[in-house]
Amino acid sequence: MNKTIRIASGQGFWGDLPKAPIDQVRKGPIDYLVLDYLAEVTMSILQKQKMRNKEHGYARDFVDVIKEILPDISEKGIKVIANAGGINPDSCKDRILEEIERQGLSGLKVAVVDGDNILDDIDKLIDEGHPLKNMDTSEPISTVKDQLLSANVYFGCRPIVKALQQEADIVITGRVTDTALTLGPLVHEFGWDFDDYDKISAGTIAGHFLECGAQVTGGNYTDWERVDRFADIGFPIVEVKADGNFYVTKHENTGGLVNEETVKEQLIYEIGDPKEYITPDCIADFTSIQLSQEGPNRVYVYGIEGREFTPTYKVSASYKDGYRLFSTLVYSWPKALKKAKAGGEILRERAEALGLELEDFRVEYLGVNGCSEEPVTDEMLEKDYDEVQMRVGVAGPDKEDVNRFGKEVVPLILTGPGGVTGYAGGRPKASEVIAYWPALLDKQAVAPRVRVY
Repeated sequence: MNKTIRIASGQGFWGDLPKAPIDQVRKGPIDYLVLDYLAEVTMSILQKQKMRNKEHGYARDFVDVIKEILPDISEKGIKVIANAGGINPDSCKDRILEEIERQGLSGLKVAVVDGDNILDDIDKLIDEGHPLKNMDTSEPISTVKDQLLSANVYFGCRPIVKALQQEADIVITGRVTDTALTLGPLVHEFGWDFDDYDKISAGTIAGHFLECGAQVTGGNYTDWERVDRFADIGFPIVEVKADGNFYVTKHENTGGLVNEETVKEQLIYEIGDPKEYITPDCIADFTSIQLSQEGPNRVYVYGIEGREFTPTYKVSASYKDGYRLFSTLVYSWPKALKKAKAGGEILRERAEALGLELEDFRVEYLGVNGCSEEPVTDEMLEKDYDEVQMRVGVAGPDKEDVNRFGKEVVPLILTGPGGVTGYAGGRPKASEVIAYWPALLDKQAVAPRVRVY
């Protein structure tokens, strides 16, 4: 089989460049467009949005993208796969179907993949002997059950394959792995066996290159000065053959850079043990990957090996874990750092005098140690900085205590060292802290659902 499947990344996260998916369908040929919207914290945000409005809970930016490119999808036969459904893939599907009808297009099928949301099933799962222990602390999820905001299973590519087998043109999923968005169409197009773990691993790694958008085409690159035309950066495309080997590239006449270094930097992004990149579909061995520069903005990836998948799904849950507050003030020359440090110490003393229950109190000085977090030394205090931004952050279980601390920040302008600016934002307010709960769940305990419209 000599055919090549071209899969393009349209979004690497919720809030990515709106123009990128439009460029991907119009600046060159592609077969599939994949859009990745979901991070762990995103699910809790979407859950809170749905609690406020039952029609929300999905990545609404996706609907705007589809409105723009529907004619391209229809005319060019491009298929779209996105995890934009979030907590509410049905509402997302409804908006897409409405837009298809509004534009007078016919013959387009929209699929929904869900079943990943287990928030309402936690009690049942616990009763059935699934403690959903925190992978870091081994605590059972029952300890935070009443504070849970979201709980979603990471499904693999199999339900996406089922949707494509039913001739879906647009596949909207809830929580699937980022890599499944790319692996699904490859299994569908090439008919790969799910127990051909080398090929399944190759498709998984191809998906890993696409999942962060332009990060593999020069964005966030260490040698960023070598990257051409950041303003018009091209998003990545993988060109995959039936044997699982593939090229990482981008459309011609777009900005950005694809070379072995940009590919390698993305390769090691968020992978843990490189010999055991665990997904629901396989365990990919990143140490087996071979790379070769095959021309400008074109890297060949081959030699990938993998092993059988594990018997569990990963569960990503989130829960309420108190409140936090951040605020900043800018201190100007002379003795900017010394004044900023004094300001932080004054705030700490006032919080202690008020008896506020604060579990965390941190002050950092942007321009001095905002990234390094190194302690402020006497030598640093004597340096002649033009300005220093003091950033204070507190956290605690009681919202009123955190808000009470917030009332102390602005008064510091006239009750502390002089030369303060940057306080136009007014009094800071407490916001909810959302904590992450990773767990494992037996695959037999839950199943994905696929529906085509």
